[in-house]
Amino acid sequence: MKKTILITGGAGFIGSNFVRFIYNKYPDYKIIILDALTYAGSIENLPVNINENNDERLIFWYGNVRNAELVDTLVSNVDTVVHFAAESHVTRSIYDNYIFFETDVIGTQTIANAVLKYKDRVERFIHISTSEVYGTAKKDMMDEDHPLMPMSPYASAKAGADRLVYSYWATYDIPAVIIRPFNNYGPYQHLEKAIPRFITSCILNEPIRVHGDGSAARDYIFVEDACDAIDIVMHTDIEKVKGGVFNVASGSHRSIFSIARDVVRIMGKNESLITFVGDRPGQVFRHTGDASKIVSTLSWKAKIAWGDGLKRTIKWYTENQKWWEKQLWMRAVPIITKSGKKELH
Repeated sequence: MKKTILITGGAGFIGSNFVRFIYNKYPDYKIIILDALTYAGSIENLPVNINENNDERLIFWYGNVRNAELVDTLVSNVDTVVHFAAESHVTRSIYDNYIFFETDVIGTQTIANAVLKYKDRVERFIHISTSEVYGTAKKDMMDEDHPLMPMSPYASAKAGADRLVYSYWATYDIPAVIIRPFNNYGPYQHLEKAIPRFITSCILNEPIRVHGDGSAARDYIFVEDACDAIDIVMHTDIEKVKGGVFNVASGSHRSIFSIARDVVRIMGKNESLITFVGDRPGQVFRHTGDASKIVSTLSWKAKIAWGDGLKRTIKWYTENQKWWEKQLWMRAVPIITKSGKKELH
């Protein structure tokens, strides 16, 4: 069946990759994008030039997810909502936390209220949460029942949004599904995030900053695999997924220091570029995702190996300097560490 999909935050990193994924895979689908185009979003991330494109398959609305009237209008015209829109940088949330709760919690409530209002039309509402809601791993593999112990303002805002969506399913029976992606990487990611920051530092022969001793570990998944998982959730029988929570993860972790070394090695640079700064407040020390639920329920699994995904990402940043060079001034965020020292992270 043809679908009309509202994708909030569709000009951001994962959102724009998902827009491109759906636009290319389903030529009969209509895509409506709502994005406020904050610093991390850009119309340059979209699969078509909206200034020149007359293709009615993709319609862009410049606006905020907290604008209830606008959200109501858009939701009333779609059958599927995929909600990416959020402030998403842990470090930035440390010194600028207010906007995270405004966008991530109130914005999500606005979307959920619109879905409730048009429940007779909206067939499913997919909320993109994050593994950051778990905090540091309390067991070897973090499944969906792992306690939620957010350790930063960003993570706590996303945890609030995550549980708010769940409560709307429990209270109002809206067709909601929650996806918790672990760390995504790939093309179109803002330079504030670790992997694009490491890659562009190598390109520019500048120091690579690693938090603490670099032992903090993350489960990284290539963004195309995450898009594939969301696509499967969007097209499976709603009764199999409604009210459900699904991790999207590779099932293995790697330290930030090892990631920096991999980037340096692949790019033919010297490890002397790697430097260490103080540990980030609210640091999560390990994430390792258990994706067995989505594997057994929906037959999804990550297909792109770490080395292949990293090489593809390095190639993209190497070939698209004009896209990222305007972000250089935002690669570093000033914060006060636990010791009271002001550092760029």
